[in-house]
Amino acid sequence: MQTRREVLGDAHVDRAEAAKTAFDAPFQTLITEGAWGTVWADDTISRRERSMLTLALLAATGNFEEIPMHIRATANTGASQDDVMQAFLHVAVYAGVPKANHAIKLAKQTFKEMEAGS
Repeated sequence: MQTRREVLGDAHVDRAEAAKTAFDAPFQTLITEGAWGTVWADDTISRRERSMLTLALLAATGNFEEIPMHIRATANTGASQDDVMQAFLHVAVYAGVPKANHAIKLAKQTFKEMEAGS
């Protein structure tokens, strides 16, 4: 949970925890332990690199709904806007221009919101 909070921020995690029900509690435990307690907690690669990989994989697999959350997390991971663009350029070449294009659109919107403080 510490890693999850460090990457996503307390506000995001607090909202997710407040929305948790008995139905989705097992899933929340799975992602907290598997994603945040294992993959994101490993220090073999930096959080900046892990952030770039995550964004590229989300875009390449068409899991666009998670992209804004992980764009916001770049404020905590150290991945710059240039890093994010490089990740999406890889997506364009290796997974398809339409996926990269949509991911870039989401990133631009989210970075704009971040700059406005929303």
